Amino acid sequence: MDHAFLLLLLLLLARVYPSSSAYDFEHCTNTVEQWASSSLHSDSKEGQILKDLLFFLHVPRTGGRTYFYCFLKKLYSSSLECPRSYDKLHFDPRKRNCRLLATHDDYSIMSKLPREKTSVVTLLRSPIERVFSAYEFSIEVAARFLVHPNMTSASRTSAHLRLKKGVISTLEIWPWKYLVPWMMEELFSRRDARKIKGPPYTYGNDSYNMKEIVMPLHEFINHPVALDIIHNGATFQVAGLTNNSNKWEAHEVRHCVMTHQTLGKHVLEVAKKRLDDMLYVGLTEDHKESATMFANLVGSQVISQLVASNPVTEAVSKSRVTTRQLLKHRMTVGKLMETYETCVSKLRSTQSKRRINSFKRISPANFTKEARLHVSEAVLKKITLLNSLDIELYKHAQKIFVRQQKFMEQKLLDSDGTPEMWQAVHGKNYKWEILYLVLFILLLLFFIYFFVKAKTRISKLKI
Repeated sequence: MDHAFLLLLLLLLARVYPSSSAYDFEHCTNTVEQWASSSLHSDSKEGQILKDLLFFLHVPRTGGRTYFYCFLKKLYSSSLECPRSYDKLHFDPRKRNCRLLATHDDYSIMSKLPREKTSVVTLLRSPIERVFSAYEFSIEVAARFLVHPNMTSASRTSAHLRLKKGVISTLEIWPWKYLVPWMMEELFSRRDARKIKGPPYTYGNDSYNMKEIVMPLHEFINHPVALDIIHNGATFQVAGLTNNSNKWEAHEVRHCVMTHQTLGKHVLEVAKKRLDDMLYVGLTEDHKESATMFANLVGSQVISQLVASNPVTEAVSKSRVTTRQLLKHRMTVGKLMETYETCVSKLRSTQSKRRINSFKRISPANFTKEARLHVSEAVLKKITLLNSLDIELYKHAQKIFVRQQKFMEQKLLDSDGTPEMWQAVHGKNYKWEILYLVLFILLLLFFIYFFVKAKTRISKLKI
C-alpha cells in the first residue's frame, strides 16, 4: 500500500514538475515558439488613442512611483482607481468607473483585463542603471531594519507590517518581497560577523565592494536570486514572463528560456511588439522630455475623457464632489506640468532624506554617482552580458521615443499651436519668453529714442 502511494506521488510530481528531459531543447523550442506566435498579434489598432482603462505597467526602478503620484493621482480621483494589489488581482475589471490600474504586475495581467478597452503605458531605464538601482534600493530598505538587535526581531516587525491593514508595505510588493528579506539576512549576518571579529575594521574605499558590511555588487549580480528576478527583468515583465506571472503556462515558457538562453530572442520580439502597441513609452534617462510628452500624449486625453464623461455634473447633483475633484476637472496640460514639477520636488526631497538616513546604518558604505566610478570594468561588462535582452529592448524603446516626439510635433502643427501646447511639448513656458522679448524691444526702442534726441540737441548747440 505504501509503495503504491509512493508511486502515485511520484507520478503526480512528474506531472507538476516535469523532469529535465521534458525541457530538452527541441521541446522548449516548440513551447517558446508557440507562445511567441500566439503573443505577437496586435492588441491595439489605435495605439495613440486612450481607451477606457489605463494600465500603468510599472517596471521597478524606472521612476514609476513619481509618475503614479505626480501624474496619475493628479488626474484620476481615488474613485476612478481600480482596487488593486501588487501581487494578486483583487478587482473585477468590469467595475463601473474603474479607469486606472497601476501595478508591478507583468503583461500577463492583460489576460484578466478587457483588452479592447485597455491602453498600456510604461517607463524603461538603461539596464545597467536599473541593476545598480535595484541593488541599492534592496539594501536601502533592508538597512532600515538594522535598528533591531537581531534578525528575529526584524522579522517580527516585517511580518507585522505585512499584516497592517490599509498600508501597502514594500515587503509585499514584487520583486522587493524577495529581494529585501534576502538583503536583510545578509546585512544582519555581516553585522554579527563584525561584532565577533571586533576592531580594527578595514573597509577600503569602494562602497560596492565592502563585503564586511554589505553583499558586494559582483556577488549580487551573480547570485541565483538576481539571475531569476533582476537581469533582463524589463523584457520578461513586458513579455509577461516574470516569476510573478498571472498565467500558469508562462512559467514553463520562462523556464525554457532561462534554461536555453538562445530562445530569448523570441521573448525579445514579443516584448518589442508590445512596446509598439502601447499608448506611451517613457525613458528614465530623458526624464524632462518624457514627462512633458506624457502630459501632452496621455494627460491631455485623460482630461478630455473625464470632461466628456461629465462625472462632475453627476457628482455635484449627488453632493459628493470634493474641491480636489473639481480642480482635477478644470485641469489643463499646462497646469498638469506645473503640478507635476511641484510634486516631484517634494517627493524627491522625501526620498532623499529616507535614503540618507538608511545608509547611515551601513556607513561607511554609501552609494553615490562618485562611488560608482570605483566599480571595475569587469563587473560592468558582466552586467551588460547578463542583460543583453534588456539592452536590445531599451534600444527599441529609444526608437519608439523618437517616433512619439515626431507624432507630437505633427499633432502640434495640425492644431492651433497655442503657447500652452508648446509648453506641454517642449517643457518651456513661451509666454514668459515672449514677455521678456517684448520688454527687451521696448527698452531698446526707448534707448534709441533718447539717443537720437540727445544727438539732435548736441547738433543744435554746435550751430
